[in-house]
Amino acid sequence: MTQTLFTPATLGKLQLKNRVVMAPMTRCRAIGNVPNALMEKYYAQRAGAGLIISEGVAPSANGMGYARQPGLFSDAQVQGWKRVTDAVHAAGGRIFVQLMHDGRVSHPANMVAGTRIVAPSALAAPGEMWTDSSAMQPYPVPEAMTEGDIEQAIAEFAAGAKNAIAAGFDGVELHGANGYLIDQFLNSATNQRTDQWGGSIENRIRFAVEVAKAAVAAIGAERVGMRISPYGVFNGTLPDAEMDALYLRLIEELNGIGLVFIHVVDHSSMGAPEVSPGLKAKLRAQFNNRYILSGGYDGARANADLDAQRGDLVAFGRPFISNPDLVQKLRDGAALTAANPNTFYTPGEQGYTDY
Repeated sequence: MTQTLFTPATLGKLQLKNRVVMAPMTRCRAIGNVPNALMEKYYAQRAGAGLIISEGVAPSANGMGYARQPGLFSDAQVQGWKRVTDAVHAAGGRIFVQLMHDGRVSHPANMVAGTRIVAPSALAAPGEMWTDSSAMQPYPVPEAMTEGDIEQAIAEFAAGAKNAIAAGFDGVELHGANGYLIDQFLNSATNQRTDQWGGSIENRIRFAVEVAKAAVAAIGAERVGMRISPYGVFNGTLPDAEMDALYLRLIEELNGIGLVFIHVVDHSSMGAPEVSPGLKAKLRAQFNNRYILSGGYDGARANADLDAQRGDLVAFGRPFISNPDLVQKLRDGAALTAANPNTFYTPGEQGYTDY
């Protein structure tokens, strides 16, 4: 078997020691929404990855959604993340922060006073979400964003990007996937606007494009990537007839802005609809920079897809939870430890730093 996965790669101006990416995963360990010593240990343990992409981090107080979700908009949060990035760098790793504005995927019980739940349209997400104060609660109906709200959110992503560099991150991944705010604008199931931010493909991609432009203006294109999830159904998103055309048009725009990577989510291994291989091949062919593959990979399939030039880097998610030494295990062909789903989102070290 080839070992392409373990060869170095460049990402913008960065040199990565291998092509293994630790995928962003919500872990809900930030008590008071501030990164802590436990999180520092967790990320440092996994610095064998060529690149770590952090869990989803709110760029603003309005962007918060989950219980114990970390943010990157206060001095305390910047200092908390600085501990994390220093530890990862000391262990020889590289780390990007995933900036995630949750939009309608939120609940007042998980937010600080004076904040608002905003989204492209006043449509509640289906289902319920966990709150520490009242257990499971239905999603509330969000406020449809005004032009001013949209401008503010774009500025918040740019401010989050600047804070990321101040906190020592090597770059940012803009979370444009999985039904969070950027994806809520892209997806016709969540965006029913009739102004310049909704309806046509040009209008639905506008928010993603403007956020990307603002982040690049703040910290430089070589430090900004975006995660996308065509055909995803997470958080109430749905495919539509224009989906392929929309993502190909978005990629054209991201090429013009010069983003350093796209990270394409394929959750078909977990039961979501498959992203058509045809669309993935077109995105790969059209995008000028690095392409991160993801979705239920093992070492053999990762090497095969890298060798077939289907992507440049491969993201691994859940295996990293219970195998902090995943890169070494993949290299050795060693058996992987199974993760305990009951501790994915609980506070404390159990199922987090004790594997």
